[in-house]
Amino acid sequence: MSEKHATKPSFQKQGKVMNGAQAVVASLEAEGVDTVFGYPGGQAIKIYDALYDSQQINHVLARHEQGAVHEADGYARATGRVGVAIVTSGPGATNTVTGIATAYMDSVPLVIITGQVPRGVIGTDSFQESDIVGITMPVVKHSFLLQSTDELTRTFREAFHIASTGRPGPVLIDVPSDLASEEMLFVYPDSVSLPSYKPTYKGNAKQIRAAMRAIMEAKRPVLYIGGGVIASGATEEVVELANMMQIPVVTTLMGKGAFPASNSLNLGPVGMHGAKYSNLAMTESDLIIAIGARFSDRVTGKVSEFAPTAKVIHIDIDPAEIGKIRDAEIPIVGDARSVVGALVSNLKKAEALPQTEKWLEKLRAWQERFPFYHPHVVAGEEAGTIVPELVMTSLSDQLDPANSIVVTEVGQHQMWASQFIDRETPRSFLSSGGLGTMGFGFPAAIGAAIGEPQKTVVCVAGDGSFQMNSQEMATAAINQVPVKVLIMDNRCLGMVHQWQKLFYHERYSSTLLDACPDFVKLAEAYGWKSRQVDDPSQIDQAIADMLASPDPYLLDVVISRDQNVYPMVAPGKALDDVMGAIDVAVGAVRTDMPNAQEPKSPCSKIDAQFGGRWEIDPEDVKERLDVAQAVAQGDALSAAEVLRAHMSAIPQNNAGEE
Repeated sequence: MSEKHATKPSFQKQGKVMNGAQAVVASLEAEGVDTVFGYPGGQAIKIYDALYDSQQINHVLARHEQGAVHEADGYARATGRVGVAIVTSGPGATNTVTGIATAYMDSVPLVIITGQVPRGVIGTDSFQESDIVGITMPVVKHSFLLQSTDELTRTFREAFHIASTGRPGPVLIDVPSDLASEEMLFVYPDSVSLPSYKPTYKGNAKQIRAAMRAIMEAKRPVLYIGGGVIASGATEEVVELANMMQIPVVTTLMGKGAFPASNSLNLGPVGMHGAKYSNLAMTESDLIIAIGARFSDRVTGKVSEFAPTAKVIHIDIDPAEIGKIRDAEIPIVGDARSVVGALVSNLKKAEALPQTEKWLEKLRAWQERFPFYHPHVVAGEEAGTIVPELVMTSLSDQLDPANSIVVTEVGQHQMWASQFIDRETPRSFLSSGGLGTMGFGFPAAIGAAIGEPQKTVVCVAGDGSFQMNSQEMATAAINQVPVKVLIMDNRCLGMVHQWQKLFYHERYSSTLLDACPDFVKLAEAYGWKSRQVDDPSQIDQAIADMLASPDPYLLDVVISRDQNVYPMVAPGKALDDVMGAIDVAVGAVRTDMPNAQEPKSPCSKIDAQFGGRWEIDPEDVKERLDVAQAVAQGDALSAAEVLRAHMSAIPQNNAGEE
């Protein structure tokens, strides 16, 4: 969008005298913006006054600034266009930080416009002042504090260009309220000149040829694809590469939908809650072709043991990602669509043929042996209760893959959705990956439904995460957004509860939620349709009724809080060290489950090579790390000496102190 010339509304306003606030709105119109999300306030009131007259822009009034940014985020992920949010200064601006950080971690193009106190009082702690540029600096791609109307239109042009090009991300524009009142001549630029910002789109030809040779020689290759494939629109090229060379594909959470689930080469999710066969494929591969993926800790597990026999081709538009976690023998900086297209072209010219028949046979055997679900195991874990895996399967089966978008909150339900809901197209599965933001999914689903009104949008949520931004039910109701919410209701913070069960001796500290609220009554209060279901035999019909409703609809699905997400790679473990995977070969049972007689916390075993990138046991304070390391090395004497030194340093007269 930002690469196009100014649209018709801006040409109508070119050369006209207007105030700064009107120029803000005209700039948005020039960028083709049709929808903004926001919440007004004193320092943004002039912008909102100008917005009142716009014939092009629809403003969606959120019920919280965080909700507004997540809605803009969902709109951007679903449509591929830049999402826009407008808020006021001070607390209005600071309420956007979580949403901005979420978009930053997942490379989502946003422009956030914040009102600011007048220029003359910036830095004096005036009413509702906050240094939002400083506060958000670590979590934006770029930010601007406007100082003059002379730079206003150029700033907006640059902001949209920066947000949507290269590796996408959020850009913040802080607009002092006195500047919004000043008169100016509106001239919107058609082009951008940023000498210091030149993303690399075309990959190095020599490196592409080297990648081609590596692929032709590989016997056990794996395509590892992430959100960058979706951001660049590279799905067609990646599918062609996989089909041509018969290379199996694993996907990150952000990459789900980038490769069709119906393609037999798709091994699905990889990593902490990925399939065992996907993890084994990565571990035993001889070549990993990483495209738009960043080797997240949730994918790699213990880095020192990750894919030990594999050579790595890493394709990414952001050079900072290449070599950050895993060294790449063949690094290629460039846009995924351009690079993979060139790679396919080179392979065709070389008349390359696949060599993966035996590799694919091995993978198919693993797929049959280690399925995500088997009724003998899963249904029997809680007889007579609703099985989460079957709920997700039913939802997947009833959705039209070509005309639906699934959005998730964060937690166990997110992983079940990732495992069991099939997606065929990009931008049809939206989830907070990098930041793991509870409260993201529901408002993002509203934004997605507004951006793609012809599609059915379903938010899969947990009872904990849904309550983070449940006030946005009003936004959906008032704007007649027919979003659907399916709550996997286990009355606990499911993922933390699972970790406490597996690794913390079932010490359920602050994760058990009381039966409050009654979600059906809450939905009724907001004018939503709703239903609760606790009978497994009613699930299919309940989901069908939800999807058929023309109105916003909440389906409260009661599940047991003892249900866990499997398989799972424990923190600090290698990717192929999987607990809870179903093994059909030994009678369809879960394997490598924690032994109740042994210490349950692998978190407490310090792994120096891993570097502590997974969670550490809360009891492992700094003074005890040396003890743990000494024990791990079998040096009991050193461990005892360190422990005695630590104990002697603790004051003995601290009775009653915390």
